[in-house]
Formats: sequence, C-alpha cells, structure tokens
Amino acid sequence: MADWLSKMIARERLPAAFAGQVQALWAPIAEAIARAAEGQGPGFVAGVCGSQASGKSTACMAIAGLLEGRGLKVARLSLDDLYLTRAERQVLAAHVHPLLATRGPPGTHDVDLGLKILDGLARSGTTLLPRFDKARDDRGEPEAFEGPADIVLFEGWCVGARAQLPHALETPVNELERLEDPDGVWRRYANDALHGAYQDLFARIGWLLLLAAPDFEAVAAWRMEQEAKLAERLAREGAPGRAMTDAEVTRFIAHYERLTRHILAELPPRADRVLRLDHSRNVVLQG
Repeated sequence: MADWLSKMIARERLPAAFAGQVQALWAPIAEAIARAAEGQGPGFVAGVCGSQASGKSTACMAIAGLLEGRGLKVARLSLDDLYLTRAERQVLAAHVHPLLATRGPPGTHDVDLGLKILDGLARSGTTLLPRFDKARDDRGEPEAFEGPADIVLFEGWCVGARAQLPHALETPVNELERLEDPDGVWRRYANDALHGAYQDLFARIGWLLLLAAPDFEAVAAWRMEQEAKLAERLAREGAPGRAMTDAEVTRFIAHYERLTRHILAELPPRADRVLRLDHSRNVVLQG
C-alpha cells in the first residue's frame, strides 16, 4: 500500500477495505482525469459534484494521491470554502431574504474569489486557498499553495449545475419553502445567481464527475451521520464550535433540497462520468 494511502486511511479513520476501493474505483477515474488534462496546460479543472455527505472530499483525497503518484501537482478546492463570511450573509439576510443567512445555495458563495483562485492556481507563485470552518460557520485560516497546479480538483454539492426554468420555481418543494419563502423571493434569487456568475465559474471545468445519490432521503440520513462525526471530532480535539442537532440538520438540508433533486435529474447526461450510489454510499452503477 502506498504511504500516502495508509496515512489517509489512518487520518480519516477509513476501513482497511478502502485501499481496494481506491484501486478498483478511483484509479480509473484518476487515469481519465490525467488523460483529459494532457496538453491543456496548467490549472486544468476537474469537477466533482455530489450531494452533501456523498463522499466527495474522500474521493478527491484519493484521486489527488493517485495523480500525485504520477508526478502531477494537484490542488484541491471545495465550493464550500468559497462561502461568504457569516457577516456578509447576514447583510444578504437583512436586505434580500432571511434564508440567505444560511450557507449553501447559490448566492451564498464568493464566485469572484473562486475565479481568482483558479486563475492563480494556473500560474507560478503562491495562491491562498480559503478554508471554511463549518463548526464556526465562518471562514478559517487560508492555506498556501505554490503553483502552478497541473490539475485542480474542484468539488461541491452543486458544481456544474444549471439553473431551473422559471416555472419550476412556482411550487414549493418542502415546508421550508412553503412557510418561509411563500412568494419565492429566496429561491428566485438563488436560481438567478446560479444562472449568472456561477456559470462563469463552472465553465472552467474541463472534466466532470457526478456522485449521484439514490434520492434526497438518503442525503438527509448521510448528512446526519456526517454531523455526528463532526460532534465526535470536536469533542475529541476540544475544538471550538458545535455540531448541529438532528432537528437542525433537517432544517439545514431543506435549503439544499430543490437543487439537489434538480441536479440528480438534469446533470447525469452532461457529466463525463457518473457513479450512482446506493443508500450505503456503495457504487452500484457506473456510466
């Protein structure tokens, strides 16, 4: 087993069987990304889209290790790390709609920052990669990357997504929209943002992988598991901040439901590779 992989398994507390998954599943994907990047110059962007808690970050760690084993320099950027600061979202909440205080949907990210980072990663020199601290719900300390990067792995829950048609916004998809966005101001704002500047950011993607959840109900269960692990980590490390309760998670993921369902229906034909997951996050179909 490669040294980077054994360290990753220990650090992330992954089962030993993960090593076999890396060779069977992620090695062919790393190979496909490397082929797609050939001759494209520095800063080639490979996108990884997947719902909350679908395993995007773990996948990107594995893919990065495999690509680095080929002698390639890899940078990892998450859409989550581009969230507006808590103070900036509070301003949106006060002037546009209260639901914009919650991070996640389009309109709550600094898209211009994302474009500048991708530009920087394609050049020599230091690029500061933002890192978002979910326990604090605010930005943490940035991480320095010495460029240029041969490949940028850009992952996020709506990476590569396209906006819905206006008529699709008329009917609420859940209680959050029905009770707290009855006139559709919030969902139209998010949809307009996705139709606008986000498309400039996603246009940088040269190859796209989709991790497709079986349904939104699975996403909700996975997100609760993820938050429980965060609570364990915070307790273990004595770190500041706190994890959400199950009730808070249920309300939180309702902000993501509309676009998650849309992505699962709309994105697969456009992705370069689709991995369909079962309720246990096992890959059951590749395309």
